[in-house]
Amino acid sequence: MKSFIPLILLLLLCLSAPGLRAQPPTITLRQAIERALHQNPEATIAHANEVDAVAASAFARSALLPQLSFTEDISRGNDPVYVFGERLRERQFTQADFALNALNRPQPIGNFSSRFSGSWTAFDSFKTEKEIRRADLLKQSSTSAATAADQQIVLRVLGAYQSVLYAQRVIDVTTHEEQTAEALLAQTDDHVKAGLAVESDRMAAQVNLAARKEERIAAQGDLDFAWAELREAMGAPDLQASRLNPLEPRAFPSSSLDAELEQASKSRPDLIALGTAKQAQAASVSAARSDFGPRVSTYGVWEEDRGLIASAGGNNWVAGVQISLDILPLGKRDQLARENAAKQRADAQVALARSQVRLDVSRAHIQRQTAELSLETAHAAMDEAAEGLRIVRNRYNAGLASVTDLLRAEDAERESQSSYWHAAYGNVMAYAQLLFAEGTLTPDAAEEMQ
Repeated sequence: MKSFIPLILLLLLCLSAPGLRAQPPTITLRQAIERALHQNPEATIAHANEVDAVAASAFARSALLPQLSFTEDISRGNDPVYVFGERLRERQFTQADFALNALNRPQPIGNFSSRFSGSWTAFDSFKTEKEIRRADLLKQSSTSAATAADQQIVLRVLGAYQSVLYAQRVIDVTTHEEQTAEALLAQTDDHVKAGLAVESDRMAAQVNLAARKEERIAAQGDLDFAWAELREAMGAPDLQASRLNPLEPRAFPSSSLDAELEQASKSRPDLIALGTAKQAQAASVSAARSDFGPRVSTYGVWEEDRGLIASAGGNNWVAGVQISLDILPLGKRDQLARENAAKQRADAQVALARSQVRLDVSRAHIQRQTAELSLETAHAAMDEAAEGLRIVRNRYNAGLASVTDLLRAEDAERESQSSYWHAAYGNVMAYAQLLFAEGTLTPDAAEEMQ
């Protein structure tokens, strides 16, 4: 039994080791986007507006259907006109009811009235059809607006996710530089003890190590903040930080500015939403004009009246056709003026949006080209800085360079690495901004930037 005790202790030690503890699951960019589209409040608002527009479209069609209602009325009174009329409706009128005293001072009676009534607009100068057209266009506009909101969320999640990847790279760089600074301090101690360096060299190495520690601490803070931004963008405050797949430099396809502008004119969902809303407003103007025309409607009523709820009574019906025309439509003129003003506003909004889209695409196109060139330049600078550091380190080990020269070379190499990963991050975001400006930033397109 004693021989098993060391084995059990070793097993418990292994299970409690940090490297073997359960780690939070790694979340992919696609998973982050899908979760945001389901949980982000902005997406919920946009899609609720879409559902509302669908319901409004269905409600507009209800005007084409006949309206039917049922009413059960229970009443009692001794008003002479009421009593006279109810006795006629109940088919209970007798010769005695013509007596003057019965007419002037009737006894109170009750009445149970069951009534079915209906109406149907046969013709309204096509106003209903135009309002249906307007509702359908607004439904299409709300769908495009919801797509625009989704793309905005995709861009925000993508930016936050890439910020986490970039912050992780900075952590890697600063951690490596801190370890390098520790090794340099140890090496400088050896040189001082051997008389190959002076005390000021050791102090410079100590200052360098302290600076590298501060950079690592600041980088950790940036990483924590990047995770906070990602949680907010996803609408997932309970999301745990984990190690994501590292940021890698990527090459993306490019096209001409004219092709990108043409793509944006076809694909930008916010521009499509405004254009469809403009058509809907034109339909509103047409419907307001139709409201000046004649209106033809039919109606019908069937009624049964009883003195008691279970007694026999009488029934009657009335049906008719009504033609109406507003000969003093002052309010309708004001409404038409409001609809025309709204149409002018919609026209101006579409023109302004088109101008803004052209500017967005042009800016994103230039930033995309700049980011690609910056990445190439940063890569070349990093290679040169790494080679320069290698040469200076060899010279320092050979006693041909001072610790100041080595620290200067390490600073240049560290800055070149930071610039390179920042350029890689900027290149991804510039391409994402271009897709967003074109209106093609879908979850599938974003997944290619993982």
